[in-house]
Amino acid sequence: MAGNRGTVKGVSYFNADEDAQKLRKAMKGLGTDEDAIIEVLANRNVSQQQQIKMTYKSTIGRDLIDDLKSELSGNFEKVIVGMMTPFTLYDVQELKRAMKGAGTDEGCLIEILASRSNDEIRRINETYKHQFGTKFEDDIVSDTSSMLRRILVSLSTAGRDERNYVDEGLAQQDAQGLYEAGEKKWGTDEAQFMSILCTRNKKHLRVFDLYRGIANKDITESINSEMSGDPEDALLALVKCARNKPAYFAERLYKSMKGLGTDDDTLIRMMVSRSEIDMLDIRAEFKSMYGKSLYSFIKGETSGDYRKVLLLLCGGED
Repeated sequence: MAGNRGTVKGVSYFNADEDAQKLRKAMKGLGTDEDAIIEVLANRNVSQQQQIKMTYKSTIGRDLIDDLKSELSGNFEKVIVGMMTPFTLYDVQELKRAMKGAGTDEGCLIEILASRSNDEIRRINETYKHQFGTKFEDDIVSDTSSMLRRILVSLSTAGRDERNYVDEGLAQQDAQGLYEAGEKKWGTDEAQFMSILCTRNKKHLRVFDLYRGIANKDITESINSEMSGDPEDALLALVKCARNKPAYFAERLYKSMKGLGTDDDTLIRMMVSRSEIDMLDIRAEFKSMYGKSLYSFIKGETSGDYRKVLLLLCGGED
């Protein structure tokens, strides 16, 4: 699942046994050597980390994740444990976290479902059922409502057309359909927006350009003026992911850090889940969109060991 545009590549000389011993030493006795933990884990890719985890269990007879959780705390613990979790399982745990307890983190649900491929969503469904014994779709239904529920359920079926093909006639029809569902009528036919944005392939969604020709405004402006709340956020996320996924992630990162307080859950999830896939592209988009590097933003908004790990995941200054 890792891409070649990630910042975390792993190390070429890799010895799981040595790493396991270093980690045990860092956590044994009084006090914890956080720098040693960072030095090992933030420089290994997920595949290497899984080997360390197994070696730790077989040579030391202890569970590495349990040891890390007992020695670390707060955001530093969250980011380290997140890094040690395979991609799909990490998505699944984040989705469950977004729905459990009082209140729902709709932003997390939207972000993951709007940006993952059909294959990734199918793996999420299987892993979710295996981990929690319930269907992901059932939990969405019981935890969300109205239009947002319909959008998320649609996305969770992994039914998007992923062919690299455009039916010109259908594209024109869809552009007209979006116009008639929003700008042209009193009230908005949100279901029409949903059915097109949730199911058409990325290339087909050039209907956005055709739409501009018909409505004389960008599709995002129409969604902004026609809708509100979570359904608006979900449809905007779909448009942004279709156009430029790294730019969508860059915006999520920016919003997690600007203003009062930092949305650490979003910041950690973005940095952990994209560090081996497309963090280099996200960094470039961030710099071009906000005129300041992601690295300097993280440096200014976080502190301590938490900051050290995030900066390593970021992979350097632009």
